[in-house]
Amino acid sequence: MIHTSKARALQRIARTLCVAALLSACTQSPDGDRIGASDTPSRNAASAVSLMPPTLVESRRDGTCLAREIIPAVYEQVMGEVQVVQAEIAPDGTVLRPPVYRKAPVPRIVQPRGEFTFDAVCGHQMTPEFVASLQRALAARNYFGGNVTGSMDAPTMAAVRWYQGDRGLDSAQLSLETARTLGLIAVDLTEG
Repeated sequence: MIHTSKARALQRIARTLCVAALLSACTQSPDGDRIGASDTPSRNAASAVSLMPPTLVESRRDGTCLAREIIPAVYEQVMGEVQVVQAEIAPDGTVLRPPVYRKAPVPRIVQPRGEFTFDAVCGHQMTPEFVASLQRALAARNYFGGNVTGSMDAPTMAAVRWYQGDRGLDSAQLSLETARTLGLIAVDLTEG
């Protein structure tokens, strides 16, 4: 009986993981626009495809935005036992036929799912002029080698991820701190 409940629990976990993977590819903002991209470019090749989940950006009441980056869990396959035939048990509780197991690969969590948040540049601020300035600022620091287009295309997102990754933030979503560091957003000197 114990092994049957373990097998059922593993099946539920597998189903949950499949549903979570499908849902992460379908994230939409409240107004229906797709937010984030599951094919975030890698730092080395702008055309390379990575299976990172989307970054969710939420607007706050004070007009600022908060980005939430989800770090997916990492699994590996290890050999384990899987029940293939249930035990046959008599009404009085005696085992008529023991369960049958076989060796098979089973998933094991190497790194659990994580999540972190940071202040981000809001979507309404990402005008073509702002993005062109971002591209020029990254090019001046040797992080962007593409054409200045004024759009957040794959090479620009790769450059943002690379620049922020070198500073401890692994995200293609432009953080408010990075925009200030690059001189794209004014810093209020009266604070702090």
